Amino acid sequence: MSELEVPIKEGVEVSLDGNRVNVSGPKGKLHRVFGHPHVKIKLNDGKIVVSSDSERRKDRAVLGTWRTHLKNMMTGVSNGYECGLRLVYAHFPVKLELHGDRLLIKNFLGARSSRSAKILEGVEVKIEDENVRVSGIDKEKVGQTAANIEQATKIKGFDRRVFQDGVYITQKPTPIGEGG
Repeated sequence: MSELEVPIKEGVEVSLDGNRVNVSGPKGKLHRVFGHPHVKIKLNDGKIVVSSDSERRKDRAVLGTWRTHLKNMMTGVSNGYECGLRLVYAHFPVKLELHGDRLLIKNFLGARSSRSAKILEGVEVKIEDENVRVSGIDKEKVGQTAANIEQATKIKGFDRRVFQDGVYITQKPTPIGEGG
Protein backbone atom coordinates (compact mmCIF):
# COMPACT_ATOMS: atom_id res chain seq x y z
CA MET A 1 0.00 0.00 0.00
CA SER A 2 1.32 3.44 -0.99
CA GLU A 3 0.60 6.47 1.15
CA LEU A 4 1.62 10.14 1.14
CA GLU A 5 0.92 12.70 3.84
CA VAL A 6 0.40 16.41 3.22
CA PRO A 7 0.67 18.57 6.36
CA ILE A 8 -2.04 21.23 6.60
CA LYS A 9 -0.55 24.74 6.75
CA GLU A 10 -1.22 26.97 9.73
CA GLY A 11 -4.24 29.22 9.19
CA VAL A 12 -5.69 26.92 6.51
CA GLU A 13 -8.83 24.81 6.93
CA VAL A 14 -9.41 21.67 4.89
CA SER A 15 -12.64 19.68 4.66
CA LEU A 16 -13.67 16.65 2.64
CA ASP A 17 -17.04 16.11 1.01
CA GLY A 18 -16.70 12.75 -0.74
CA ASN A 19 -14.08 13.28 -3.47
CA ARG A 20 -14.34 17.08 -3.20
CA VAL A 21 -11.63 18.82 -1.17
CA ASN A 22 -12.47 22.30 0.17
CA VAL A 23 -9.55 24.51 1.25
CA SER A 24 -10.07 27.90 2.86
CA GLY A 25 -7.61 30.43 4.22
CA PRO A 26 -7.02 34.16 4.68
CA LYS A 27 -7.00 34.89 0.90
CA GLY A 28 -10.11 32.91 -0.03
CA LYS A 29 -11.56 29.47 -0.74
CA LEU A 30 -10.72 26.82 -3.32
CA HIS A 31 -12.27 23.45 -4.06
CA ARG A 32 -11.33 20.59 -6.32
CA VAL A 33 -12.84 17.19 -7.09
CA PHE A 34 -10.30 14.38 -7.01
CA GLY A 35 -11.46 11.18 -8.66
CA HIS A 36 -9.52 7.98 -9.29
CA PRO A 37 -10.68 4.40 -8.78
CA HIS A 38 -7.53 3.29 -6.88
CA VAL A 39 -6.66 6.45 -4.93
CA LYS A 40 -8.37 7.72 -1.76
CA ILE A 41 -8.10 10.93 0.29
CA LYS A 42 -8.78 11.26 4.03
CA LEU A 43 -8.05 13.70 6.87
CA ASN A 44 -5.96 12.44 9.78
CA ASP A 45 -4.54 14.49 12.72
CA GLY A 46 -3.89 17.78 10.89
CA LYS A 47 -2.71 16.02 7.75
CA ILE A 48 -4.24 15.03 4.45
CA VAL A 49 -3.47 11.39 3.65
CA VAL A 50 -3.49 10.34 0.00
CA SER A 51 -3.34 6.56 -0.29
CA SER A 52 -3.64 3.76 -2.82
CA ASP A 53 -4.10 0.01 -2.38
CA SER A 54 -2.33 -0.54 -5.69
CA GLU A 55 1.44 -0.54 -6.13
CA ARG A 56 1.24 0.23 -9.86
CA ARG A 57 3.56 2.96 -11.08
CA LYS A 58 0.71 4.97 -12.60
CA ASP A 59 -1.24 4.93 -9.34
CA ARG A 60 1.83 6.06 -7.37
CA ALA A 61 2.26 8.88 -9.90
CA VAL A 62 -1.33 10.01 -9.19
CA LEU A 63 -0.44 10.16 -5.46
CA GLY A 64 2.39 12.60 -6.15
CA THR A 65 0.25 14.69 -8.49
CA TRP A 66 -2.56 14.99 -5.96
CA ARG A 67 -0.09 15.87 -3.19
CA THR A 68 1.25 18.73 -5.33
CA HIS A 69 -2.28 19.96 -6.17
CA LEU A 70 -3.17 19.99 -2.46
CA LYS A 71 0.03 21.88 -1.54
CA ASN A 72 -0.66 24.42 -4.33
CA MET A 73 -4.22 24.93 -3.06
CA MET A 74 -3.01 25.55 0.51
CA THR A 75 -0.28 27.93 -0.68
CA GLY A 76 -2.82 29.78 -2.83
CA VAL A 77 -5.32 30.43 -0.04
CA SER A 78 -2.56 31.49 2.38
CA ASN A 79 -0.18 33.51 0.10
CA GLY A 80 -1.64 33.67 -3.41
CA TYR A 81 0.26 33.39 -6.70
CA GLU A 82 1.72 35.99 -9.02
CA CYS A 83 3.01 35.75 -12.58
CA GLY A 84 4.91 38.37 -14.59
CA LEU A 85 4.73 39.24 -18.29
CA ARG A 86 6.52 41.87 -20.37
CA LEU A 87 5.29 43.73 -23.44
CA VAL A 88 7.86 43.97 -26.25
CA TYR A 89 7.43 45.99 -29.44
CA ALA A 90 9.87 47.44 -31.96
CA HIS A 91 8.02 49.95 -34.14
CA PHE A 92 4.28 50.22 -33.57
CA PRO A 93 3.45 51.31 -30.00
CA VAL A 94 1.17 48.70 -28.47
CA LYS A 95 -1.51 49.65 -25.95
CA LEU A 96 -2.95 47.25 -23.37
CA GLU A 97 -6.45 47.82 -21.91
CA LEU A 98 -8.63 45.90 -19.48
CA HIS A 99 -12.30 45.43 -20.43
CA GLY A 100 -14.16 43.17 -18.00
CA ASP A 101 -12.81 39.65 -18.36
CA ARG A 102 -10.69 40.51 -21.41
CA LEU A 103 -7.29 42.12 -21.95
CA LEU A 104 -7.28 44.05 -25.25
CA ILE A 105 -4.02 44.40 -27.16
CA LYS A 106 -4.38 47.39 -29.50
CA ASN A 107 -2.18 48.42 -32.46
CA PHE A 108 -0.24 45.14 -32.36
CA LEU A 109 2.07 45.16 -35.42
CA GLY A 110 0.07 48.18 -36.65
CA ALA A 111 -3.13 46.17 -37.09
CA ARG A 112 -6.43 48.04 -36.94
CA SER A 113 -8.25 45.27 -35.13
CA SER A 114 -7.50 44.52 -31.49
CA ARG A 115 -6.44 41.15 -30.17
CA SER A 116 -7.94 39.94 -26.90
CA ALA A 117 -7.01 37.47 -24.18
CA LYS A 118 -9.46 35.91 -21.71
CA ILE A 119 -8.90 36.60 -18.03
CA LEU A 120 -10.19 33.66 -15.99
CA GLU A 121 -12.49 34.10 -12.99
CA GLY A 122 -10.71 34.90 -9.72
CA VAL A 123 -7.61 36.29 -11.46
CA GLU A 124 -6.52 39.92 -11.29
CA VAL A 125 -4.45 41.60 -14.01
CA LYS A 126 -2.51 44.83 -13.46
CA ILE A 127 -0.83 46.79 -16.26
CA GLU A 128 2.25 48.85 -15.34
CA ASP A 129 3.77 50.38 -18.51
CA GLU A 130 5.42 47.41 -20.28
CA ASN A 131 4.94 45.02 -17.36
CA VAL A 132 1.82 42.98 -16.72
CA ARG A 133 1.15 41.32 -13.34
CA VAL A 134 -1.28 38.42 -13.10
CA SER A 135 -2.28 37.34 -9.58
CA GLY A 136 -4.81 35.10 -7.85
CA ILE A 137 -5.19 32.23 -5.42
CA ASP A 138 -5.49 29.40 -7.98
CA LYS A 139 -2.08 28.62 -9.50
CA GLU A 140 -3.59 26.93 -12.55
CA LYS A 141 -5.88 29.86 -13.38
CA VAL A 142 -3.05 32.37 -12.93
CA GLY A 143 -0.82 30.35 -15.27
CA GLN A 144 -3.60 29.83 -17.83
CA THR A 145 -4.45 33.54 -17.90
CA ALA A 146 -0.77 34.38 -18.48
CA ALA A 147 -0.66 31.80 -21.27
CA ASN A 148 -3.83 33.27 -22.82
CA ILE A 149 -2.19 36.71 -22.91
CA GLU A 150 1.02 35.33 -24.42
CA GLN A 151 -0.88 33.29 -27.05
CA ALA A 152 -3.00 36.30 -28.07
CA THR A 153 0.14 37.97 -29.40
CA LYS A 154 1.50 34.93 -31.22
CA ILE A 155 2.68 35.95 -34.68
CA LYS A 156 1.72 33.70 -37.59
CA GLY A 157 3.08 33.91 -41.12
CA PHE A 158 6.16 35.98 -40.24
CA ASP A 159 9.68 35.07 -39.19
CA ARG A 160 9.69 35.05 -35.35
CA ARG A 161 13.39 35.91 -35.35
CA VAL A 162 12.64 39.23 -37.04
CA PHE A 163 9.16 40.05 -35.70
CA GLN A 164 9.73 39.66 -31.97
CA ASP A 165 6.82 41.81 -30.83
CA GLY A 166 4.52 40.28 -28.22
CA VAL A 167 3.72 39.83 -24.55
CA TYR A 168 6.01 37.22 -23.03
CA ILE A 169 5.95 35.40 -19.70
CA THR A 170 9.00 36.48 -17.68
CA GLN A 171 8.07 34.91 -14.33
CA LYS A 172 6.15 31.68 -13.88
CA PRO A 173 3.42 31.55 -11.22
CA THR A 174 5.19 31.77 -7.85
CA PRO A 175 3.80 32.32 -4.35
CA ILE A 176 3.53 36.01 -3.52
CA GLY A 177 6.52 37.01 -1.41
CA GLU A 178 8.79 34.40 -3.02
CA GLY A 179 9.07 36.03 -6.49
CA GLY A 180 12.19 35.73 -8.58
